[in-house]
Amino acid sequence: MIKTRLATWSDADAISALLTAESGEHGGMLLGRWPREVIETRIANGQPIVIATDDEGRLLGALLTSEKGYGEAPPVQAMLTAWPGSPDAYVYGPVCVSRNARGLGVLEALYAKLQATFRGREAILFIREDNPRSLKAHLRLGMREVARYDFGGKVFIVLSDRPDLRQ
Repeated sequence: MIKTRLATWSDADAISALLTAESGEHGGMLLGRWPREVIETRIANGQPIVIATDDEGRLLGALLTSEKGYGEAPPVQAMLTAWPGSPDAYVYGPVCVSRNARGLGVLEALYAKLQATFRGREAILFIREDNPRSLKAHLRLGMREVARYDFGGKVFIVLSDRPDLRQ
């Protein structure tokens, strides 16, 4: 059974390990570096991280969020230039599901918890064009493409879950 909740400091090591394992420098698609201190700082500064665990408490996935203006890395700044979203929109991502938990509904569970946490607010995220698995998964959640931009020679697709954009 998948359980979701907001992360606490005690989750920082596991979240860091999951994100680091899927970072670009380890062959994954995630941008950025995710040491424990970065995760702890986000939690301390009120930037919610939704996690999914199994019955034994093992981390299955993590979905980071931030308010617009919080420590915006250059790819996020570029995204918000391409699509600033509604005034109260928030930045969704990165999201990462453990390799052994993919296809089990973890992303859907994380997103459901996120929607309950940010009720009625627009989520804005980017996905590299060369990551069709993530793009397809997010489109299945009901998100829609709203913009594209080039960053560092790669094309990024901006998605939004704003209700008036859904088909």
